[in-house]
Amino acid sequence: MTKRVILGLSGGVDSAVAALLLKDEGHDVHALHMTNWEDDDGYCTAADDLQDARRVCEQLNIPLHHANFAKQYRDQVFEYFLDEYRKGRTPNPDVLCNREIKFGVFRDYAKRLGGDLLATGHYARSGLADGYGALFKGRDPGKDQSYFLHAVSGEALAETVFPLGDLLKGEVRQIARDRGLAIHDKKDSTGICFIGERPFREFLATYIPANPGPMRTPEGELMGEHQGLMYYTLGQRQGLMIGGHRGYGEEPWYVVGKDLDNNTLIVAQGEHPMLFSEGLTATHASWIGKAPEGLGTGLRCTAKVRYRQADQGCTVTSAGDAKLGVAFDEPQKAVAPGQFVVFYAADRCLGGAVIDELG
Repeated sequence: MTKRVILGLSGGVDSAVAALLLKDEGHDVHALHMTNWEDDDGYCTAADDLQDARRVCEQLNIPLHHANFAKQYRDQVFEYFLDEYRKGRTPNPDVLCNREIKFGVFRDYAKRLGGDLLATGHYARSGLADGYGALFKGRDPGKDQSYFLHAVSGEALAETVFPLGDLLKGEVRQIARDRGLAIHDKKDSTGICFIGERPFREFLATYIPANPGPMRTPEGELMGEHQGLMYYTLGQRQGLMIGGHRGYGEEPWYVVGKDLDNNTLIVAQGEHPMLFSEGLTATHASWIGKAPEGLGTGLRCTAKVRYRQADQGCTVTSAGDAKLGVAFDEPQKAVAPGQFVVFYAADRCLGGAVIDELG
């Protein structure tokens, strides 16, 4: 039976190849292009992306729909992003964008278009496990995007297909070239969608006033001045402008802490103990399908505290009120509050939570 598949078409190579593959399978493919950011400041590529999406749809002879979710994005993603930076944390808006927009309001819109299934160009795989929609890693370890999809509900995943899940990025590019897609050589987008190629500090300063302060070692020695705690993340090495201090060698300096009460950035040289965490406490736990068994006594699984990190062995226990305690088998470097810890059982993504405190 032919199914109507509503594909999120960004105007990039990945979603274009996803559309091509779905059509090859005989589906009734409709493309839906989202506008999530409207500021016309010279950095936003939304207009060009829409034109590229139109070219792809004309070439593949599939209908193109266009929806503006800019208000929902600002309310449900961008405000959270700013609030986390005000708290001195390092948020990841892509996770919320997937949950709230691409698999939230986008999914609702797709149903109004008569969609039976939702599709995107993510490098991940969906399926069923224990009677629930489930998420699995993509075949390409360098492109697997399950980390960013861990907060999507099992219900949504049960109605979603990822046509690129079993492909390598190089294979996707080759398909685009072989089939003569007009955007086959378009560069991949990088970074946070609403910031684009603009300088990050310049962007953030338009929303949150910078508040410079001292930069000190853990022992309290003044090493310089930071430009605002919001501009730095734990483990950061670049942009500290520390050098030439008597008594210190050539080892690199890292951000190892933030003293919010005193507006002080804590920096240390080399592999300082403050760079490493044996565990963490996470909040707002989100499980795909249902919470895994064993949280009461300690669930053995693996975890990532950042995208593309190798899986790390850990034990996860419930701490009540959607809180989790995570103890790692090996100390983890540069764990940043505000980021997400995401849990896996082999290739299956179990869910994740927001990193709150380090231990």
